[in-house]
Amino acid sequence: MHITQLFGRKKAVYSFEIFPPKPTADIAGISQAVERLSRLGPDYISVTCSAGGSGNSRTAEIAKLVRACGIEPLAHVTCINSTKDEVRATLEELNADGIQNVLALRGDRVEGKQKDDFSYASELVSFIKETGLPFDIGGACYPECHPECADILTDIRNLKKKVDAGVTHLNTQLFFDNEDFFRFRDMLSLAGIDVPVQAGIMPLVKKSHVDRIISLSGAKIPAKISRMISRFYEKPDALMEAGIAYATDQIIDLLSAGADGIHLYVMNNAYVAERITENVTNILKEINGQN
Repeated sequence: MHITQLFGRKKAVYSFEIFPPKPTADIAGISQAVERLSRLGPDYISVTCSAGGSGNSRTAEIAKLVRACGIEPLAHVTCINSTKDEVRATLEELNADGIQNVLALRGDRVEGKQKDDFSYASELVSFIKETGLPFDIGGACYPECHPECADILTDIRNLKKKVDAGVTHLNTQLFFDNEDFFRFRDMLSLAGIDVPVQAGIMPLVKKSHVDRIISLSGAKIPAKISRMISRFYEKPDALMEAGIAYATDQIIDLLSAGADGIHLYVMNNAYVAERITENVTNILKEINGQN
């Protein structure tokens, strides 16, 4: 099923994001996580590209695990470090495996690996369409502006290029202040971007998440989050509970304001997904007319 169809059937789509293990690592851990996540009944599970600069190498493998559990996978495809032939091979592998949905991304530049065939995600979207392969194509967006972009208006113009090239739905980068999402949504409407936009939520539940996200994401840290981190940084159990509670509050507010969906960055942590899903399941059912 194309993910675009889900937005036609539901007022609020609910999905998870996971990442593959490193190329030499065993898949037992991620396989168990996928099984637990699938039992929560998400609309789909997205699979990022491999860590450590290995690109798309294990995405198809894990996407197949997701599909085998009866959940629609969304496979990330990056382009900045790949040639057109390499991207075409990735797309053909995904298509052969029955994967119908991809998220088209530029990807992070890796020193010494960058190729000349692609510079922007919009070029990848156009290339996917040119192949004629029957993919539904999602894209990424940044409520607080892409970190490499000069300003939010330029970023939205670039996003419009992706949508015009063939992107049918969008997932946002993580954010912690819902007002940033609401302002961004209004700006997209004014720019004529009318595809569904899922809000990307990252629960801050571990010290390692806190350190990495603050240093790499560029997301604004509201005072409420800052107080939470300061108070519970050295208290793992309390930080876990506080992070789950904050993410739950974010999600409820977003759904109350009519967000097209929630995309939960679960960091392969099925327990966190289980806790948050338990908190919001009845709300999702009510919104989607399932009660």
